[in-house]
Amino acid sequence: MPESGQNTTPGHIATAAPAPGSPGGQAAEAPGTTATGRTPGTTATGGTAGTTAPTGATAPTAARRTGLLVTLVLGGLTALPPLSMDMYLPALPEVTGALGAPAATVQLTLTACLAGMALGQLVVGPMSDKWGRRRPLLIGMVVYVLATAVCALAPTAELLIGFRLLQGLAGAAGIVIARAVVRDLYDGVEMARFFSTLMLISGVAPIIAPLIGGQILRITDWRGVFHVLTVIGILLTFVVWRFLGETLPPGRRHEGGVGEALRTMRGLLADRVFTGYMLTGGFAFAALFAYISASPFVVQEIYGASPQTFSLLFGLNSIGLVAVGQVNGKLLVGRVSLDKALGWGLGTILLAGIALLLMTSGVFGEVGLVPVAAGLFVLMSAMGLAMPNTNAQALMRTPHAAGSASALLGTTSFLVGAVASPLVGIAGEHTAVPMAVVQLSCGVLAVACFLGLCRPWQTARTKTVTGA
Repeated sequence: MPESGQNTTPGHIATAAPAPGSPGGQAAEAPGTTATGRTPGTTATGGTAGTTAPTGATAPTAARRTGLLVTLVLGGLTALPPLSMDMYLPALPEVTGALGAPAATVQLTLTACLAGMALGQLVVGPMSDKWGRRRPLLIGMVVYVLATAVCALAPTAELLIGFRLLQGLAGAAGIVIARAVVRDLYDGVEMARFFSTLMLISGVAPIIAPLIGGQILRITDWRGVFHVLTVIGILLTFVVWRFLGETLPPGRRHEGGVGEALRTMRGLLADRVFTGYMLTGGFAFAALFAYISASPFVVQEIYGASPQTFSLLFGLNSIGLVAVGQVNGKLLVGRVSLDKALGWGLGTILLAGIALLLMTSGVFGEVGLVPVAAGLFVLMSAMGLAMPNTNAQALMRTPHAAGSASALLGTTSFLVGAVASPLVGIAGEHTAVPMAVVQLSCGVLAVACFLGLCRPWQTARTKTVTGA
């Protein structure tokens, strides 16, 4: 783990005095430079953002490290979205009957939660840059618990959609602040490795969430899912309050209000490469969410699988994502450039999307569940290369505004995912073609943004010139 060998007490964050010129004691930075004095696009090693240190080189060290318990807390916060989404998935067909709503309307309960998480990050991210990470996080967690409890009582689909929106708005605090905390503590290759570690922890959530949801449906109805989520929210709120300290010292906070937050975000969006990674990650996430939104109906309604079989397949796909994420963090990071690993992931997503479209459209005749499930497994596994590397590459450029940058990354992903969600059901519940079309389209757009905006070949060329 990145923090191995550090003299920290599990459950607490060890802090060190900022280095000269670092935030907390740094001089005002020139326009176009980061808080470390680097021009946008460079890492702490002096290379460009998109390159890693050569094999055997010393990775940038962080002034603060996390203990194991805090790592688990950050993993829990990152796991909150898949818990909120995936535990509910096996119940979607039941909700359509219980509330007398069509499938497209019930899928909006997923879209509302996703849109809430997207918009909430735009508010919470800048708040955390101004007031620190801890206070906005605790407020968001309390509201999340209350909104989830009300979801369990919703008598109509419309009311459920409304409170799922509020649940997402509040749950956004955990997503955006967890990423910002990682940026507070790590840089460069170490940050990419830590994101892969978080993927291992948070990856347990999508593995067990549908399984838990399926078992809950054996003993109660869909409302029981929200009762369990309420209890999980209460426990996570307590753990955050008890063990997660503040990682953003007062000297690094932004004193401005909404105007400064907007100017900061505008400056981030003006950075072509940051925007490229942001959009690349957003479209890759949309391909993932198209699977999340459509798979309950595809697997259960079209291919006739039981909720338990669906949960098992979903868990296997999540294992693939986690396993590839660990290959990325343990084997690839530090040995190949982050851009190269990201390119492999995007190429695999694209190929899986093509295969799924060919299978679901009948080009190969009538195919069963197994080939389609295999294609989905490959697509999900490739996310283990795409997601941690886009986050690391984007956040490496923004040490001066980690909260705002994290908010833009999350908001883009969740908004694009929210748009993709209803499209997968546009042709009804009896065809998987829309799911495959959306996934392939998102894969094409992700590759286009990566090549057109990030331009990884320029990064490689700059690295060669720098090292000459």
